[in-house]
Amino acid sequence: TADLMDWACLYAKRRGNPIWKAFTTGKSPSLGGIPHDKFGMTTSGVHQFVLGALEKMGLKEEEVTKCQTGGPDGDLGSNEILISKDKTVAIVDGSGVLYDPTGIDRTELVRLATDRITVSFFNKSKLSEKGFLVVISDKNITLPDGSIVEDGVRFRNSFHLHPLFTADVFVPCGGRPEAVNMSNVDIFSKVSVSGVHQNRFKLIVEGANLFISQDARLKLEGDGVVLFKDACANKGGVTSSSCEVLVALAMNDDEFSTKMSANGKNIPEFYDQYAQQVLHKIESNARR
Repeated sequence: TADLMDWACLYAKRRGNPIWKAFTTGKSPSLGGIPHDKFGMTTSGVHQFVLGALEKMGLKEEEVTKCQTGGPDGDLGSNEILISKDKTVAIVDGSGVLYDPTGIDRTELVRLATDRITVSFFNKSKLSEKGFLVVISDKNITLPDGSIVEDGVRFRNSFHLHPLFTADVFVPCGGRPEAVNMSNVDIFSKVSVSGVHQNRFKLIVEGANLFISQDARLKLEGDGVVLFKDACANKGGVTSSSCEVLVALAMNDDEFSTKMSANGKNIPEFYDQYAQQVLHKIESNARR
């Protein structure tokens, strides 16, 4: 939608709207916009929730396992990969399912996230003996444990309910709305480990909107899962957009052009400092 945000802003300017600079957010930097994906505005807030919760739980990020929906091709998913230091064991995106219980190769994940491409491009030689990549076009694939995946699409759509989809932390960065709801929350909540039922996750921080329905959230919390809902965790982008509007309203056109118009490598000092202050504010808010 970035192009539409630019168009609407410039259209407002042509129509003589006195607040055209603040008419839209998520604009290109040349129009004074602060791109959420470039600065990781939403992801930074989500990640601070994760870090703060892990501290309270006495866990170190480098030592915990994590599952993620929304892959390295998306804004939130790619930045989550780039700024985290955990041992990610599963990622589900539009192209398929990537899984490795020993931890998915971090260098290869960073490559995918940097190039903004899906897990289907993962180099399979980087997987351990127990790891696998199932893409949506796959049919009748045998997994390392001997089980058969008849259809890649169905496997992707339901993998968040699969027994292998378990870790210390779950950060949904994409996926269908209410993928977890009251019809399946009992399956999602618990997994059997050596015959003992235990919580699938210790901590859930919702990066994606509406992945878990409200009644399912309450059920998960009742089961002892620490859960931060989307309305709190992923509001870094909203904060950034609000600050983008504020600076646009505070400056006249000449000031805005000089201080907030970032073209290529020509980035005004004020723009860079302001963006960093917004990022710091998001991280600070998340830690409160």
